Amino acid sequence: MENYVINNDGFVAQAQQIASPNFDARPEEEVSLVVIHNISLPPSQYGGNGIIELFTNQLNPDEHPYYAGIYTQKVSAHFLIRRDGTLIQFVSCLNRAWHAGKSSWQSRERCNDFSVGIELEGSDYEAFDEAQYQTLNKLVACLNSSYPIQAIVGHSDIAPDRKTDPGPYFDWQKLTHHHH
Repeated sequence: MENYVINNDGFVAQAQQIASPNFDARPEEEVSLVVIHNISLPPSQYGGNGIIELFTNQLNPDEHPYYAGIYTQKVSAHFLIRRDGTLIQFVSCLNRAWHAGKSSWQSRERCNDFSVGIELEGSDYEAFDEAQYQTLNKLVACLNSSYPIQAIVGHSDIAPDRKTDPGPYFDWQKLTHHHH
């Protein structure tokens, strides 16, 4: 099992790269937080291109009723881990992806400024795949060795009034580096 490596450009060498336009420069802050999310488009359906289309502003509002409400949103995460463990990277870790929204962690606002966002393809209603935990652990180990990561949290930890993900089925005990 080869280790993941982050290149100087902030991209993981082993990740499939799909560029999202939804990012901007980080303020002068180090990456110290990893935020775990879940996402599925359409909701609770896996394997399609909806997530990729959302993060690249190509979601067709006519394709699914749910899309009509979200297709104008400008959102992204650094990483997506699909059900089979495939790793896709949309935004360099050097840049700020737009995943956390209004958020705070240990009284610091705007978690996007200092975090890396990881989306797991999944929902609040069923377990994640073992392959996803394997990829996540390799990715977290890589991030830990590259940046001064202080904690790994769920979206619900930094936006508890708004968000529930990664949800009750995410098993924090399966994280090798357990900061939660």
